[in-house]
Parts: sequence; structure tokens; C-alpha cells
Amino acid sequence: MAAVANGAKVLRERFQTTVQIETKGLANFVTEADLGSERVIVQTIRDRYPHHAVISEESHNDRADSKELWIIDPLDGTSNFMHNIPHFAISVGYYLDGQPELGIVCNPIRDDWYVAVKGQGAWHNGVRQRVESSDRIDATMITCGFYYDRDRMMQATLDTIGDFFRNNIHGMRRFGAAALDLCNVGCGQYGLFFEYKLHPWDYAAGQLFLTEAGGQASDCDGKSLPLNQASSICASNGLLHRQAIEIMSPHWKRLREG
Repeated sequence: MAAVANGAKVLRERFQTTVQIETKGLANFVTEADLGSERVIVQTIRDRYPHHAVISEESHNDRADSKELWIIDPLDGTSNFMHNIPHFAISVGYYLDGQPELGIVCNPIRDDWYVAVKGQGAWHNGVRQRVESSDRIDATMITCGFYYDRDRMMQATLDTIGDFFRNNIHGMRRFGAAALDLCNVGCGQYGLFFEYKLHPWDYAAGQLFLTEAGGQASDCDGKSLPLNQASSICASNGLLHRQAIEIMSPHWKRLREG
């Protein structure tokens, strides 16, 4: 908690100020706020656990199969941050022997804390959370993400959204911070979140929150999410998982086949 709180302080201090921005790719940015948050989070963890491994979005890339591993996104939702939209988060997950033990996601502007501990549930600001109970696609709201690719992956996402609407979902939302999307599925606001490419630091903490709230997270083939590479993701209340993958499957197959 202290590591996340220290990172949150950095982001609050830099939000709505002029920050230096670097471009990592098309619509893919890193700011001095990302880097500053990452520095204090990693330092806080390493001061207490000097022998633990760390994977983080910007500058740490230890082995994903390390026995004790922290996976960190110091600022999930950088584009929102840059445009003064107060919807972004810090995401920190702790893994032991490849299994999630602790997940913390925090929106520092709204002081929203999402905390999950393996076997002990998922908690939003101290209140235990559960996924929604709908087992029908036509009785739920869906959220999604777009990877930076503006070509085939974007088109596959748009085509999938169209098919979900043809299955009469209540609506579609896109907020630009995957860690918070996962937590919001866990809190029952959405029945489903999907994206065709995310990195482990995007979902390391959020997937534990979701599963501890009774949901299910997998790649778009229904397989476990990896810690050593990017992956597609389908995250649901569990009851909608098979239906969602069936809708996504044709688009995902075409995307993989090129």
C-alpha cells in the first residue's frame, strides 16, 4: 500500500501541470509523471523486499518466472492524464510462483482504491465487491479497449463491437484505463471487458480483483493470461464468458491469421 500511495502522490502533484512527453509509438506516450511514479513505487518495494523481481512498464524487466515478482504499471491511462481527464490508475500486482497473491489498483485523483488478496476477496474503498449476476449478453453493459494499432487490430475491435451490439447489449463504454476497467467488471458495473492486446502490467492486479469478485479472465481463446508477453483479454462476470468468446472468436481468428 505504501508503494502505491507514494506513486499516487507523484501523479497528483503532476496532474494538470505541464509535463514532458515522449512518444513510444503511434498514440503511445510516456510522461515524466509515469517515470516519477515508477521510480518511487519500485524504490519503496525494493527498500523492503530487495531480492524480489520487478516488471514494470517503463524500465524494469526481470524474469516473469521469478519466485517473488511485482508487476507494476505506474500510470495506466497516460493519454487521459495528458488530456487532464481524471480517469487513470496505478496498478501493482504481487505474484508468488507465478500465481497472483495481491492486487492493488488506485485512481489517485478520486482516491479510489481497489484491493484484492488471494482467497480474501475484492474490496473497493473497504466495501467487498461482487460481479453482476446476469447470464445474458442482452442484459449487460460492456467496456472495451483499443490498442495503439490503427489498422487491422482497430478494425477487428470495431467489428467485434458491432457484433456485440447486434446481440443487443445495453451499451458499450471505452474509458482508456484497462486496470480500472477490470476492477469495474469486478464491481458489477459491466458484465464484460475485452481488448485484443494488453501487456501483463495492464492486467496483473486487475485480474486478481476480478477473479476474487467472482469473475473470470482469460485470453480470447480461453487460455490463462501470460506474465511474459502481451495478450488478448476477455474479462467477464464468468457467466458471460463463453458467449463473449464465441462472439469475439471469428474476429480474433482473422486477426491472428493476418
